Amino acid sequence: MRGDFEFSQHAVDQAIIRHILVQELREAITGGEVIEVYLDDKYGPSCLIFGMTRAGRPIHIQCSDPSRPIVKIVTVYEPAPALWIEFKVRRR
Repeated sequence: MRGDFEFSQHAVDQAIIRHILVQELREAITGGEVIEVYLDDKYGPSCLIFGMTRAGRPIHIQCSDPSRPIVKIVTVYEPAPALWIEFKVRRR
């Protein structure tokens, strides 16, 4: 992602509720990696990015396909360790 993105209303609401700052999202995205791809997502192809903030906070960001000129962030959250292996692979 080049840095051009917009938030869905849901992502704004979730960022506020979860106390995730825009700067933290930028940090997580910059050093992040795509860990899941959703080709048949409700509103078009999307993916899940995992990244860490400079302070070491893990963040998941679901966004529209990163090849779009302006990427839409669908939702953001701090992944629960009980549900993820190293925050990258879903526990079964």
